Amino acid sequence: MPREVVSELAPTGVLRAAINMGNFLLVTGKSPSGDPTGVSPHMAAAIAARLGVPVKYLPYARPGEIADDAEKGLWDIGLIGAEPQRAAVINFTAAYCEIEATYLVPAGSPITSIAEVDQPGKRCAVTARSAYGLWLENNFKKGQLVQFDSADAALKAFDGENMDAYAGLRPGLLQVAQARPGSRILDGQFTAVQQAVGTAKKNAAGFEFLKAFVEEAKRAGIVGSFIEREGVIGRLSVAPPG
Repeated sequence: MPREVVSELAPTGVLRAAINMGNFLLVTGKSPSGDPTGVSPHMAAAIAARLGVPVKYLPYARPGEIADDAEKGLWDIGLIGAEPQRAAVINFTAAYCEIEATYLVPAGSPITSIAEVDQPGKRCAVTARSAYGLWLENNFKKGQLVQFDSADAALKAFDGENMDAYAGLRPGLLQVAQARPGSRILDGQFTAVQQAVGTAKKNAAGFEFLKAFVEEAKRAGIVGSFIEREGVIGRLSVAPPG
């Protein structure tokens, strides 16, 4: 392993991995020591093992907060959705896995397709700064995108303010729909959230290593084994080659 790569990605002697605790598919629990467990922490641990250093998990409540700290030297790699707004301060690998994002519509809604949501007069609730929320910020053109600080706040508005749709990750919408009889999850997807590994722009050699590692992990079945181990088959997919 080139010394330059290790010095860039583990300047303190450990790989400090920023983990988005808000994604229940990528972080599925905690170890006895309190560290996060799941596909995302497994990826960080595998990267640290390849570098030959210990891993230290840095839990963040929201992915946007990880991006906020990108240039502060507080973490070495961040495992979050790769979005253009975040790429301004973070270099992202190709995705290692992806998650479908779609809409939930309330009981009695006449909406039957994804395309019918982004229309004049339609209002859609979304969690601000989520990866799919950032995608909608760039692509939701005709309707009104109403953003909230948390999923709980977005759902409260969806329930109480006659919203036409609620945007979310398909696996999470399954539970949301169960709690709302008559509501429907629309077929298809408006985007697939690309879960990637990011590092600060200055880590050029480290970034080249991370890009190659992610491609190898997909090709060799490492990512697939993590998805299987965590019981999220069918909810997380191994991303195609980058």
